[in-house]
Amino acid sequence: MSDEHKHTVEEESEGFPDLEDFKETEPQKKTPAQLDAEWLKNTYKGDIPQLTVRAVIMGALLGGFMSLSNLYVGLKTGWGLGVAITACILAFAITKVLRTLNLFKTDMTILENNVMQTTASSAGYSTGGTMVSAISAYLLITGTHMSWQVLGAWTLFLAALGVMMAIPMKRQMINAEQLRFPSGLACAETLKSLHAEGEEGMKKAQALGCAGALGAVVAWCRDAGLPKFIQIPGHLSFGNLTLGGFALTKWTIHFDMSAIMIAAGAIMGWKVCWSLLLGACINYGILAPWAVKIGAIPIGPDGADLGYRAIVRWSTWAGAAIMVSSALFSFALQWRSILTVFSGFAATLGLGKKSSERDPMDDIEVPNSWFLWGTLFSGLGCMAVMQYCFHTSWWMSIVAILMTFFLAVVACRVTGETDTTPIGAMGKITQLLFGVLAPGNHVTNLMTAGVTAGAAGSSADLLTGLKTGYLLGANPRKQFLAQFLGIFAGTLIVVPAFYILVPDAAALGSDKWPAPSAQVWAAVARLLSEGFQALHPTARWGLFIGLGVGLLIPALELLFPKARAYIPSATGIGLAMVIPFFNSLSMFIGALITLYMEKKHQKAADDYIVTTASGIIAGESLLGVFIAILSAAGVLG
Repeated sequence: MSDEHKHTVEEESEGFPDLEDFKETEPQKKTPAQLDAEWLKNTYKGDIPQLTVRAVIMGALLGGFMSLSNLYVGLKTGWGLGVAITACILAFAITKVLRTLNLFKTDMTILENNVMQTTASSAGYSTGGTMVSAISAYLLITGTHMSWQVLGAWTLFLAALGVMMAIPMKRQMINAEQLRFPSGLACAETLKSLHAEGEEGMKKAQALGCAGALGAVVAWCRDAGLPKFIQIPGHLSFGNLTLGGFALTKWTIHFDMSAIMIAAGAIMGWKVCWSLLLGACINYGILAPWAVKIGAIPIGPDGADLGYRAIVRWSTWAGAAIMVSSALFSFALQWRSILTVFSGFAATLGLGKKSSERDPMDDIEVPNSWFLWGTLFSGLGCMAVMQYCFHTSWWMSIVAILMTFFLAVVACRVTGETDTTPIGAMGKITQLLFGVLAPGNHVTNLMTAGVTAGAAGSSADLLTGLKTGYLLGANPRKQFLAQFLGIFAGTLIVVPAFYILVPDAAALGSDKWPAPSAQVWAAVARLLSEGFQALHPTARWGLFIGLGVGLLIPALELLFPKARAYIPSATGIGLAMVIPFFNSLSMFIGALITLYMEKKHQKAADDYIVTTASGIIAGESLLGVFIAILSAAGVLG
């Protein structure tokens, strides 16, 4: 597997692959003790430098900056992109430069690079998941930001809880069952390639740098308020064409001058992106004009209020229903995994009869005592924030924490088998439960579900990183410490950045920040508390039809596996109804470019598509954040 991206999109579920595709055969014939002995003898290289100060600092800095990129992309698309491979390539190149300048006496070892990518992934990915979903939904519903002290504590405790909960899962899922964790495997192969072929590594680093510069130039020329003769317009319209009596731009049908969405589409894949364009055409080209015509979408005189915000208030219900029902149904199809989780629960927790012989793995694995004390401390921290800041009762907080552990176990197993972390599905299960336990309480509904989503994402990220370390022969205890340290770097950067990018509730649901994940979370919370009577009749029909479509698509994939390539992605169809048309169009173009490259230039596509796309995303999003900071400070008008 050559690509880095990890499908951790909020609400993503385009139908999980058959578990048979990922089943390991030979390793399963051996006992866990035999597998451990072979690993210690043939793979373990834990005596070479790995948890060094330079590796942790570099990982924290790279991950901190990339957390800005993920926040930026998440607010636009609801998509979460892995940062591990990008961090590996950047660190490799930076190390070479520092060696040339004699600032580093030695090259970074492969295990130092592994620690660095673990820290970077923790900082860049684990801390921002709920920021673009539950936290943004909280802002949409309450209309006010929570204080930075509360948000900082919440982000830190959630990420720590997920990391701690992953401790007992590691030996069962990685050592004993040898689950693939495809993104972790891809990262390990990338590290081996970089350290075996230095020239190839530098070529990838150069491609990453050039792509990043291109993305930065686009952002600067578009957003920095430059003179007109060098300024790039925000979008390109399709002439004077109209739809339903209004200009196409009123329906968000235009080309957005952003390379980020094209790059994101290049990573997401062909099926999701053609489904996005299909869903966008249906929603903005057919359904929305019909809804305006019958008055289901109220607009002012001459269409003054017509735009993304007005349309999405109506279309969110159908889009959310498609994503939620397909995610939960696809998750339920993994019943074999769920049974395996709970049948092997004692082994997962390290319980049961213990051998009198000393286990040599105990010297390098993370002790279960760390799990117990770490989960207790971080869990109490989450409970305290829920109690004193969100006014959620202690017993509900305890239920949320306990439920989160079991759902995180399941989410990590699904990640190990399919490379898809069903964060949306896990959060919705908790939302449904607390819709019953705390009816009418929007905040409790959102924040308890936020615990589940945040912890599940963080746990899966750690196990993916530990899989990389397992394949490279790293010390898992040292790698766990790197992951834990990365949490602090990510929190320090992503929390203040959120306030800068999203100054108030009005910024969400706009063309600039569609925040599709937050729209879905808020819609579910409102529906569970307000009931169907609050919706326009056509929106109710859209919700029920969406539920049916979300169930039908994964069922068709199950019934006709050979036709999967021609069955649209439920994620793509649903997501298209909660993001602007121009985003779907750009992502389709990116996927089309990738498809062409894969058909005509396979090796170049394998080597550079993800690298180049990641560079564009990092360059444009990071400079976009920088411009937002300058604008907030009054430096730019």
